[in-house]
Amino acid sequence: MTALEPRDADAGVASPTADPAPTGAAGGPGGPGGSGREEGGILGRSHRALSVGIIAVVLLIAFEATAVGTAMPVAARELNGIGVYAFAFSSYFTTSLFAMVLSGQWADRDGPLRPLATGITAFGAGLLLSGTADTMWMFILGRAVQGLGGGLVIVALYVVIGRAYEERLRPAILAAFSASWIIPSVVGPLASGTVTEHLGWRWVFVGIPVLVVFPLALALPAIRRMASGPADPDAPRAPFDARRIRLALGISLGAGLLQYAAQDMAWLSLLPLAAGGALLVPAVLGLLPKGTYRAARGLPSVVLLRGVAAGSFIAAESFVPLMLVTQRGLSPTAAGLSLAVGGATWALGSFLQSRPRLEPHRERLTVAGMILVAVAILAAPAVLIDAVPAWIVAVAWGIGCLGMGMVIASTSFLLLKLSAPEEAGANSASLQISDGLSNVILLAVGGAAFAALGGGSVAGHATASATGSHPAAFAAVFLPMAAVALVGAWVATRVRVPEAR
Repeated sequence: MTALEPRDADAGVASPTADPAPTGAAGGPGGPGGSGREEGGILGRSHRALSVGIIAVVLLIAFEATAVGTAMPVAARELNGIGVYAFAFSSYFTTSLFAMVLSGQWADRDGPLRPLATGITAFGAGLLLSGTADTMWMFILGRAVQGLGGGLVIVALYVVIGRAYEERLRPAILAAFSASWIIPSVVGPLASGTVTEHLGWRWVFVGIPVLVVFPLALALPAIRRMASGPADPDAPRAPFDARRIRLALGISLGAGLLQYAAQDMAWLSLLPLAAGGALLVPAVLGLLPKGTYRAARGLPSVVLLRGVAAGSFIAAESFVPLMLVTQRGLSPTAAGLSLAVGGATWALGSFLQSRPRLEPHRERLTVAGMILVAVAILAAPAVLIDAVPAWIVAVAWGIGCLGMGMVIASTSFLLLKLSAPEEAGANSASLQISDGLSNVILLAVGGAAFAALGGGSVAGHATASATGSHPAAFAAVFLPMAAVALVGAWVATRVRVPEAR
């Protein structure tokens, strides 16, 4: 595909007789395989139901992520599961990695409708299973089912965007996805805390699946009309790639072993660490685009940039509340609120990248975004100096989230731009694997460095043992992550391919 000129975003209006969305056409109307210009934007007549439906799906996922995290400690305590608390998170992550690969193949083979519907159903079923659990291991099983659903959904949504929206509309729908996190990031924890306190934690889990009905009713008929079926209906129906499925299992098991090893600094943890690495390395090399590890130009660098950006930022962000509570004496609520402004600036960054006039400068936009991320990570530990006001973290993290909004949405757009229609699912899965896997690896590295320098207990933000931690333990997390972000600024210079492609 070639980039549209900025004027193209505002120029044409579709003919009233034009087919609004040929089934299976890559890019949808007005895009490659489309039949003409579409009237309006993502909320125009033909896209309105689809846009509202899939944005509602993202809103549901965002609300679950913010609300369930608030109720999780209470659930673990009542189920006598504090000792295996971390597995409630890692079970979601490991199953979602496998589901991402499965969803990519399924969507390329049959279209995104079935994996999306199955994913939403599994997501809701997992919430119900956790909400009705009477043991911690049943609760963890529910989280694993949620992870399967979440992995299926996120990749299928990218395929929907690639097929149902022409190229000029994709930055806008991706920006809308980012904006969908603003309200849940503010309201979710407050609502979840209120429900947990007055009705009980189970209602947080069993109440959310009710919201599944609206996205299903609105989005699925529109997806069936605009993006169902294989990318090439005339091509033979390809079987599932058994090798990629095996590699997906390897990456899930490897990530789980790595997380387990990072939670225990004993010498015996070297065994699961080695086993996890032995499973991860061949799986990563087999599932990510060739040349990803060396930042080859184009798609490999887009996938690598996503991982570098997400991993460095999330690993650093995980330690911000703990740093404010243990080193500056803020309450957990105040520490959490210091990150709240980031939701708005992240959406602003995503909105900026969607502007048609900035499309010719997308590479420089991603470079600038990564520099903002590096600056934020470097600035945050300044609060370790008593003379520096604590509110500087809120300012720094707002700047970092602005950069992340530009980078994350841009990598999603570039991935679809550089993917052939029949490869959109597999490549979207690669993007999400890079994102998720980098999170666990860099969090494990940061956590090990933090613990090695006397950082105390990080799990659950247990401040009792962390209050004596030395500031150097936090510096050992933030400084390397800032360096990783700067590497990402270099990777961002390689996301465009030569014009001769």
